[in-house]
Amino acid sequence: MSLEPQHQVHEAVMTSGHALKIPVLKILQADGTLYPGASLPSIDKELALKIYDTLAFIRVLDERMLAAQRQGRISFYMTCIGEEAAVTGSAAALSDDDMIMAQYREQAALRLRGFTTEQFMNQMFSNEKDLGKGRQMPIHYGSNELNYMTVSSPLGTQIPQAAGYAYGQKRAGKDALTLCYFGEGAASEGDFHAGLNMAAVLNCPTIFFCRNNGYAISTPVEEQFAGDGIAPRGVGYGIDTIRVDGNDLLAVLAATQHAREVALAENKPVLIEAMSYRLGAHSSSDDPSGYRSKEEEAKWREHDGVHRFKLWMMAKGWWDDAQDEALMEGYRKEVLAAVKVAEVIERPAYNTLVTDVYDTVPKHLQQQLEQTRAHMARYPDVYPADTDKEA
Repeated sequence: MSLEPQHQVHEAVMTSGHALKIPVLKILQADGTLYPGASLPSIDKELALKIYDTLAFIRVLDERMLAAQRQGRISFYMTCIGEEAAVTGSAAALSDDDMIMAQYREQAALRLRGFTTEQFMNQMFSNEKDLGKGRQMPIHYGSNELNYMTVSSPLGTQIPQAAGYAYGQKRAGKDALTLCYFGEGAASEGDFHAGLNMAAVLNCPTIFFCRNNGYAISTPVEEQFAGDGIAPRGVGYGIDTIRVDGNDLLAVLAATQHAREVALAENKPVLIEAMSYRLGAHSSSDDPSGYRSKEEEAKWREHDGVHRFKLWMMAKGWWDDAQDEALMEGYRKEVLAAVKVAEVIERPAYNTLVTDVYDTVPKHLQQQLEQTRAHMARYPDVYPADTDKEA
């Protein structure tokens, strides 16, 4: 099975076949023009503008929140810079009913679905308006309303969970699937192999979306595995596989649209490997200068997916520099204003720590809650507003 015909050099084949060197789907060149013979995915002006609005917001969010972490206003942050096209393009191909299981760098997918600036801030500042009730580190988002499963820190756990959730969607007769994001480093976890095999054997409508960004924190891909990336592993498990240029938003959109059609029509998983590059640090705790050069980063900046997509929109007459400047400046002001509001909202009440897990709070958690209350009472200067606060 293949995608709509592209120029032969850029054709990407969905296959459970025998080729070891899986080609890369490419549609949009670095200058914003299409490759000769390339076909556009299903996209109109309205969708293009929504996608670009998301790309612009995430660029600003990453810039402002990394600065906020450096100022000590939040404890931790992870940017999406360099991988926005892969994340936004894939999310734009989904139905709102499809479940998204993210790793930790997919805030663009959540924004595309309607997560507000205030919701982002409330989560990162762990205040009482945070949907997660302040229990998670920053960037561990989740939204039941938007079908975005809460992020968990352990690497790769979402992969078998995605297979199981998709199996449930199939058994329930839903016209929906699960898309699971992960990096190529997570593909070294046992959960990757268990999840893909489970999905293949049980015919689960799952899209496994690997962001191959070149590094698992400081470990380059050539030190992670000797094979031809992650895509051949899908072939090994009998899963239809696509390799795509992760900085080419139109190619990612086309690949995911096709993958979704196949997964739902045939009740089976599809693996997409998006070849991209993490332009920023792994996290706010990482210094990439210790393991890669500025020259390498500069080379990849020339292939920036956000700029490429903007050039394509401009060529179609859908966007211009004045609109771009106004959008970016507006988001800078909006994010900064939201930071100032969220950081002074009170923390959640201490006794919410033991809610939402059990129908009836068990004795050992009640005891721990009392111990916590006693500890807080001993240090009123540290917890002046929390000791007697009720949920």
